Amino acid sequence: MVIVSVNTAPVGNLFGAHAAAQRHVATGIHKEARTGPVVVGRLGLDGDAQADRRLHGGPNKAVYAYPVEHYAFWEAQRRRAGKADAALDYGALGENLTIEGLLEQDVWLGDRLALGRLLLEVSEVRTPCFKLNVKMGLANAARLMDQSGATGFYLRVLQPGLVNAGETARLLPGPRQLSIAQINERRRTGRQPDLF
Repeated sequence: MVIVSVNTAPVGNLFGAHAAAQRHVATGIHKEARTGPVVVGRLGLDGDAQADRRLHGGPNKAVYAYPVEHYAFWEAQRRRAGKADAALDYGALGENLTIEGLLEQDVWLGDRLALGRLLLEVSEVRTPCFKLNVKMGLANAARLMDQSGATGFYLRVLQPGLVNAGETARLLPGPRQLSIAQINERRRTGRQPDLF
């Protein structure tokens, strides 16, 4: 698995810096790619912030990884919706790590990713909220993420260290009892069988 991009953001306005004052919703979703090594501590990447710590961040959601393989899906959805700027920059899904070569069906809770001294552990699946709709410019983006199973996954930091774009991570299998894809499928069929 390769780290394609490392992305962080401070807390900003969901609707952009120039939005009217009455349209201010705090968010950390507007991630931008970083160059060079980035420090990863127990609570996430240096220079990254979460607006609502009840739902984001903390030890079990310290780092969010998202497969670059899903970007084509999102760009197609945006083209279908008539977005002239359908292309997306890395970090567009709010992820800290844009990764390649590791999809939801290949990742299980408890699996670990080793990058030099940095050791991460797969901890949770992402549950998207309305902020993804605004970020993608699609009224149904959160629902599409749930429907497609293209959610990415959260990681806890077991051993702090550095991460850099272009690095290769080793996947160290955990107990392999529940995969991210299985969680996504249970959520889809259990709570939302009518979405397709």
